[in-house]
Amino acid sequence: MSELVSTGVEGLDSILTGGITERSTVLISGNPGTGKSIFGIQYLYTGVTDHDQRGVYVSFEEDEADIRAAAESVGFDDFGELVDDGEIVILDKRQMLRETDFSTAVDKLLDTIEGEEFDRLVLDSLSMFQLFFDDEQEKRTYLLKFSDILKANGLTSLLINEQGAVFPDTEVGLENFLTDGNIYFIQTPTDSGVNRYVWVAKMRKQDIDTDIFPMDIGQGGITVHERAGGFSMMSRSDEPSF
Repeated sequence: MSELVSTGVEGLDSILTGGITERSTVLISGNPGTGKSIFGIQYLYTGVTDHDQRGVYVSFEEDEADIRAAAESVGFDDFGELVDDGEIVILDKRQMLRETDFSTAVDKLLDTIEGEEFDRLVLDSLSMFQLFFDDEQEKRTYLLKFSDILKANGLTSLLINEQGAVFPDTEVGLENFLTDGNIYFIQTPTDSGVNRYVWVAKMRKQDIDTDIFPMDIGQGGITVHERAGGFSMMSRSDEPSF
């Protein structure tokens, strides 16, 4: 039986019956502001602090200083120290977008993950990564190759994907079918702000709870509430399907 890798979010691990299958590639989708990048940071941070697993954060959208600031904003005050110590390596947009071709960007990543031992990777975001490709067939081919490279190097990876639609069943892309799992972060507006939810839609080779659960973002990162107060956003009979 495959080992499971903790996400660093206790409630989410429970929904996943323990975590993410080791060496899998999981798509993390949602519209802007839903907490996807915080989740990626928390995944790497707790990987080091709780499990002694080193990680790589690949960003096509942010500078290293922005990523450090985001981590500190949710209480991960020693995140920068872990980066300075090499426990978490950040490849930011200045490095990854220095050249405009896919091969050069991947070579930069390979130089990092093949030179040392890492266990976890976050790519933020797949939307920018896909700009390297001209058509769907090329995107499919290289996304599969990229996923295979990550697995071959022993990495359990989160691929963050920006999505325009609020509800995931209205916008399903090719990448949803090429990854081992799909987790959606959802937010809905209210009179006083927003309500946030998480939905694990698919996870290969795992028994999962496919309901939608409320979540919060605060000091300490993301908290997922399992049926808090008897609440769930939808009943199983109303679940979207692909």
